[in-house]
Amino acid sequence: MHRILRAEMVKCNRTILQLASEMGISEKTLRNKINGDTDFTLPEAQTIRRLLGTKLTLDELFEVEEKEHRA
Repeated sequence: MHRILRAEMVKCNRTILQLASEMGISEKTLRNKINGDTDFTLPEAQTIRRLLGTKLTLDELFEVEEKEHRA
């Protein structure tokens, strides 16, 4: 899961639907990528960084946290 990316989206007042629309992909596709179900491509990551206008590096912005597994 990309918690830092989600936090940056909140700071920029962007929803998944808005960001997906700006990127030209579906909301479901972006949601799957943010949740870690599928991977971002480098061009997608660069586009998101540019659209959000963040000063974070790609490594910082797209740091992955493992999903919690409950027993």
